Amino acid sequence: MALLAAGSAVPSALVALMVFRASAWACLLCFTSYNERLQICQIFAGLESPDLGKCEEALTDAFKGLQDTEINYDERSHLHDAFTQMTHSLQEVAAAQGSFRVAFPHAAEKMQKVISQLKEVQACIRPCGLQEVARRFRCRGCYSTVCDLPLDCPVQDLTVTRGHQAMFFCTVNFQLPKEEITYSWKFAGGGLRTQDLSYFREIPRARGYLARIRPVQPTHRGTFSCVITHDQRPLARLYFFLNVTGPPPRGETELQVSFREVLRWTPREGEMIEPWTPSLGELLARPEALTPGNQCLLAAAMALASASATVLAWMFFRWYCSGD
Repeated sequence: MALLAAGSAVPSALVALMVFRASAWACLLCFTSYNERLQICQIFAGLESPDLGKCEEALTDAFKGLQDTEINYDERSHLHDAFTQMTHSLQEVAAAQGSFRVAFPHAAEKMQKVISQLKEVQACIRPCGLQEVARRFRCRGCYSTVCDLPLDCPVQDLTVTRGHQAMFFCTVNFQLPKEEITYSWKFAGGGLRTQDLSYFREIPRARGYLARIRPVQPTHRGTFSCVITHDQRPLARLYFFLNVTGPPPRGETELQVSFREVLRWTPREGEMIEPWTPSLGELLARPEALTPGNQCLLAAAMALASASATVLAWMFFRWYCSGD
């Protein structure tokens, strides 16, 4: 009898395995194990019941509506906890002699409501960049994916008159991680407008998101590249083509200009971009400058300046009166 029971259990397990493998990958299969699903049906139908296969098939059919579900990648743990709680609830219903034909559709409906309340998947923002904030988890296949966009952003053109100032802002229109963000700059001279990395040479002193060149000279004509990196992983590469216009300074002959261009055709990258030291006006013009803390500091500085002026005026008045 023991051998007969063992022999009947093996076909049941094989049937259950084929049923679960035949169905498309779905959230149920991503966040519950085969043993958990089999145990639920064993409690509902019994270990050797002929309804065991029907129970397993009913379970997968109830959750087929979730097979194409996509969720925010950061919500995986929340959904996993919800499925774990659902598993325990189904076991309790089975122990209370409930019907799996009623319990499974009800459980699937509740999970659909849970998914609808999760944080939404953020849309990919074109045209470029590795956007981790938009990473999503797909139940069909149980894998995560990010936006299928290139790292290289389109070249931005900037025309500046000779002797004036050129500024490049290495910013993107999608959200970056808050920590471990670094910026590195490179330059492809000779008037090249390119995105071929083999033409670029590193600019050692440029490290921030903003780069400034002043005064702009014809030798600066070319493509500047900025790489945004998070934890040594590139997120985006931006390109700026700088076109320099305007006549040479007064008193220079064409021969002098040509001679200087030959001597200076390869600028010293370490001196090309200067570190940006903004003035007070430039700092206050930035949107994030007037924070509550900065406003308090500014008010305190103005109050101190006013008090100092008052004390100096009073001391001068006393001195003047004492002289009389």
